[in-house]
Amino acid sequence: MALQINATNPEHPALLLELPWDVPLEEWPQEYLVPLPRGISRHVVRYARAGDEVIAVKELAERPALREYGLLRDLDRLGIPAVDALGVVTGRTDGAGGPLEPVLITRHLGGSMPYRSMFETTLRPATMHRLMDALAVLLVRLHLVGFAWGDCSLSNTLFRRDAGAYAAYLVDAETGELHPRLSVGQREYDLDLARVNISGELLDLEASGALHPSVDPVEFGTEICARYGRLWEELTRTSVYPAGKYHYIERRIRRLNDLGFDVAEMQIQSSSNGDTVTFVPKVVDAGHHQRQLLRLTGLDTEENQARRLLSDLESWMATQEDHAPGDGTAARPEVLAHRWVREVFRPTVRAVPPELRGGMDAAELYHQLLEHRWYLSERAQHDIGLDTAVEDYVTTVLPKARATLEPTTPR
Repeated sequence: MALQINATNPEHPALLLELPWDVPLEEWPQEYLVPLPRGISRHVVRYARAGDEVIAVKELAERPALREYGLLRDLDRLGIPAVDALGVVTGRTDGAGGPLEPVLITRHLGGSMPYRSMFETTLRPATMHRLMDALAVLLVRLHLVGFAWGDCSLSNTLFRRDAGAYAAYLVDAETGELHPRLSVGQREYDLDLARVNISGELLDLEASGALHPSVDPVEFGTEICARYGRLWEELTRTSVYPAGKYHYIERRIRRLNDLGFDVAEMQIQSSSNGDTVTFVPKVVDAGHHQRQLLRLTGLDTEENQARRLLSDLESWMATQEDHAPGDGTAARPEVLAHRWVREVFRPTVRAVPPELRGGMDAAELYHQLLEHRWYLSERAQHDIGLDTAVEDYVTTVLPKARATLEPTTPR
């Protein structure tokens, strides 16, 4: 069978042909590989360079490779945080003509880390709670679109910094199934698998001495169930309000927005005697602040980053003379937002030398600079300004943090 490359982008096949498909993935020469941290996998996985992109290459049988490729594309279409599927390579043979396993190719998620790399320095319990929050949000989002993961675990997730929190991305969809809607039993099965898997992974870390001594692996595994349950209840519960109290509905929608979700459709029904109103959010989409920031500025960020940047944008807009003049000539929010990007956001980010940024993207870097300005201003008891904060951050913080921000070579 001849070598075949199925790819999402017409440019990818030409770039991928340069890779040594006639060599088992485990034996690929170092010249093709990129030294990035890898999580635990039942398959052989390597990071390689294809043109200007870093890709993850995973060996597995043809049928599951094609199936996972299709599921990852479905998740992308549904707006779920998951790695991008780039292609599947089949028909591989070695130099002697012997068959080699097909491979699934995904795009490396920039700035992300597998959980084991994060535990190379013992994580504080507060940081672990944030990881559980991120994983619970991911699992809820999957279930809302009808995706049963079938193997939710820390190993099958990548984490990216998100303005003091973390964003979780699905990596392995091999065991997943997409349905129009999940039953309670399907959701509970997924959740129970998550609990068992996470507890087992943390027990393994405990045995290796990489777990904080105050962390109970079983309790943390159970915690994902509680966090998932609270979020699912808030997103899907039916509310009954007194008739005429329509601001209660608005308050519920605002609470969902604060959690980072949009109500795309709702059902409102009056009782037969007219004294109560029942409200059900029918479809809930994640990324409320992401979409708002993208619409205003064109910046595509994580949800918490977007929330923080929007707050800074609003504060800056309030200082502009043409923000809300009384003569009716106020500048449109989109105009002010693009001015903020041009005059504040981009110059601030560019003031930090690229070699010192490590794995931080521009939005995370800007968040860190805002945090540093707040810290310095609190210490000085007055606003020290963003320029001063950037200068101090570059000279005192980044040199020390560089080693932890950059990806490490796998052992």
